Amino acid sequence: MTTVGILGGGQLARMLALAGAPLGLRFLVMDTSAEACAGQFAPLLVGDYRDEAALADFAARVDVVTFDFENVPAESARWLSARVPVFPNPGALGVAQDRLAEKMLFRELAIPVPPFADIASREDLDAALARIGTPCILKTRRLGYDGKGQFRLKPAPGAGTPAAVQRVADQAWAALGPQAERVGLILEAFVPFDRELSVVAMRGRDGSFDTWPLTENWHVDGVLSASLAPARVDPALAETAYGHARRLAEALDYVGVFALELFCHGGELLANELAPRVHNSGHWTIEGAETSQFENHLRAVLGLAAGATTVRGHACMLNWIGELPDPAPVLAEAGGHWHDYGKSPRAGRKVGHATLRADTPEALAAALQRGGDALGRQSQVAPAIAALRG
Repeated sequence: MTTVGILGGGQLARMLALAGAPLGLRFLVMDTSAEACAGQFAPLLVGDYRDEAALADFAARVDVVTFDFENVPAESARWLSARVPVFPNPGALGVAQDRLAEKMLFRELAIPVPPFADIASREDLDAALARIGTPCILKTRRLGYDGKGQFRLKPAPGAGTPAAVQRVADQAWAALGPQAERVGLILEAFVPFDRELSVVAMRGRDGSFDTWPLTENWHVDGVLSASLAPARVDPALAETAYGHARRLAEALDYVGVFALELFCHGGELLANELAPRVHNSGHWTIEGAETSQFENHLRAVLGLAAGATTVRGHACMLNWIGELPDPAPVLAEAGGHWHDYGKSPRAGRKVGHATLRADTPEALAAALQRGGDALGRQSQVAPAIAALRG
């Protein structure tokens, strides 16, 4: 029986283990915390990702390794790859861990990106601000996710004077400047996007490539709030997005599932970032697609044929942040599905999600309206309802 090792024991590892059970797979999860929620469904090895003794123990007990979050040290993945197959490859992980390397790769592949600049000093920040202008966002190059490690430089309306810009630059540098030497910084132009979209795609060991339908996403405070699939976009725009994802996967010799996050502005797609793993915006595929992102990721890393990515009607995923609401209104819907990650409540923490699925846009909009009203989550469901009815 094949044992899959997963570095990282969060909800993504948990859902991978659940998806792999019907395939007869065993799992071993390695995490730094004994409380990792994937440990509720798979054996858990607690250890530091940089501890070679712990990594050696892990490698000796598995047949293939993958990971459930992109901040697993790339050097640990490289160390493991000399002893056991690791997918996606450590090089792809390394690129995705560095926002500057990621943006430069996008440019090399002719994937449009917002203007950006490498920031190593306060002088670099001033020079980049003069070129890029405000509003813009100063970010850590490494270790940031879900809105963490970011500072928006946006002078008050009507206060875009040089002095006002310097004040927000001072604030940004005070917030992130001390991290410049340790994790690096990048300044990115703010995109007044019309829509946020993502391509959730997969590439097999044999080079085969496929995508799920383009997904539209809405964020609150930098954290995903809702995802709707398929996104209602021009087919030509969707094909452009799929083409970007394919070039990226081939350039990285990627194996597994990944997400390419995109801004749509004035009919043009601009790449935001690559997530080298199963992705929050693909959770709807568990009930809303013929084969989920989790099953297909496992099929890819094991060298098995991919399952169909065909959508089943229309689906909307709602993220639960901080604490879980009452599941009853969702479960009362014929197409309602509930996912509790087994985590204790905590502000800003992803603790679960729900997916509502229906055969038509109208039926899904109605189900979202009922669920949103019953849960007091009208603002969370409203953008998806508007998109479905638009």
